[in-house]
Amino acid sequence: MYTIGIAGGSGSGKSTFADQLKARYGAHIATLSCDSYYLPHEELTFDERKQLNFDAPKALDIPLMVAHIRALRAGESIDHPVYNFKTHTRDPETVHLDPPDILILDGILLYHFDDLRVLIDLKVYVDTDADERILRRAHRDMRERERTLPDIIAQYLATVKPMHERYVEPTKKYADIILPGGGNPSALCLIAAQLDRYLADKA
Repeated sequence: MYTIGIAGGSGSGKSTFADQLKARYGAHIATLSCDSYYLPHEELTFDERKQLNFDAPKALDIPLMVAHIRALRAGESIDHPVYNFKTHTRDPETVHLDPPDILILDGILLYHFDDLRVLIDLKVYVDTDADERILRRAHRDMRERERTLPDIIAQYLATVKPMHERYVEPTKKYADIILPGGGNPSALCLIAAQLDRYLADKA
């Protein structure tokens, strides 16, 4: 199994780039997001969970994610959690995932953890201007997560921006490829050439 990491700030275009790869490789590819591994904090009330810092490393269940990736690399299937951003906890159901030929991992803090980085064959960082990222995030959160603009702005100033500067931006140094502005066709072709060689050798 070949593993690609896609990291970058919230709203940088990670999912868009992953979707471009999935459109090209279809059933050969699957995605596993750090977002699925937010800790559930079922012991807290909804209002208490709303106040959590979701942009700090301690918000994630990295040991579980590492165990799942290792299982997939060993040819074993997994059932990964589903995090609900409306309720701020995990849904009861899980998602079954069989080992794909190519696994995309994405997340803002993907390269912060040593145990995750060693499992990634190709590390991509999507580097997008902060103004563009916050506009994309606001649009997404209002449309998909039922957030209000004042809540989005408050969260951005309180945790998203400072955590990006402290934890996310420094991990750019670990990237094999940096995609300015969210990527371009040339970058997609470059990565596709690597994947084509891998699939050809595997056949």
